[in-house]
Amino acid sequence: MGAMQLSDRIGLRIKLHDLHILMAVVQAGSMSKAAVLLNTTQPAISRSIAELERAIGVRLLERNPQGVEPTESGRALLDGGVAAFDDLRQAAKNIEFLADPTAGEVRIGCTPILAASFVSAIVDRLSRRYPRMVFHLVTAYVDRLRRELSERNVDLLIVRRFEPTADERLDFEFLFDDSYVVAGGVQNRWVRRRKIELAELASESWTLPPPGSVIASIAMDAFRASGLDYPRTTVVADSPEVRISLLATGRFVTIFPASILKFPVMRSEIKVLAVELPTAHVQNVIVTLKNRRLSPVAQLFIDRAREDATTLAKRKW
Repeated sequence: MGAMQLSDRIGLRIKLHDLHILMAVVQAGSMSKAAVLLNTTQPAISRSIAELERAIGVRLLERNPQGVEPTESGRALLDGGVAAFDDLRQAAKNIEFLADPTAGEVRIGCTPILAASFVSAIVDRLSRRYPRMVFHLVTAYVDRLRRELSERNVDLLIVRRFEPTADERLDFEFLFDDSYVVAGGVQNRWVRRRKIELAELASESWTLPPPGSVIASIAMDAFRASGLDYPRTTVVADSPEVRISLLATGRFVTIFPASILKFPVMRSEIKVLAVELPTAHVQNVIVTLKNRRLSPVAQLFIDRAREDATTLAKRKW
């Protein structure tokens, strides 16, 4: 039977309900666990899988001592299943949007620092214009955010540009360039100095994000370039708000993206120290999945992000 005939036959006979059950079985690792999760019986689960296998004409699951796992054909169908259910969800969202264009949800993956500055500014403007819109911000490091996007748990990412590696499913759109600065609070004793060597700050009280973050890597490179060890970090904190609170004491120093100081809320509390960091510019980008239909609300968010990025690039310190 030719590929076209097979696809026609599947289109007529495959049931979304059975596809949903296959996804649940693979996620749970066994038919019995899936039956509990779906509040049904194991024979009903077995019947659904058997119907799917008959419709497609290949085995979809292999049994092993641990339970079940998908065959190569099963994995291919699961990939299509995730996309199909996602498309249905997006279609339902689009219908809701047509009924009320000012309501809807958007899920944005971003790093904590961008969430606290650039992304929050977009949310503020959009929520004023569309007060019934709901924003879900998922903050994490880039590796986890990539997984969230590939699993379609978020609509888009706003992050620093990363290497796409072998993943050709991603679309990147440039937003704005950023550099990094050493910062202290307005009361910090180093604020009035016109020129500071990084070595002079080696024994200061540093607050930095954990190893593995962009800022920790930048700090590592800067100190090594100056022939110094990584500074003893007094407070390791991922949250930008925590680090800003510590800077306000006048005792701590940190590293922030320069763009954070273009937002009035941050600018009044943070001062750039006159230290040069030997780091290249970092590009911040929007990342989306190719061939994924975005909801009108997600598209609104992206349009606003483009406008704000253009404004940010023109804004003076």
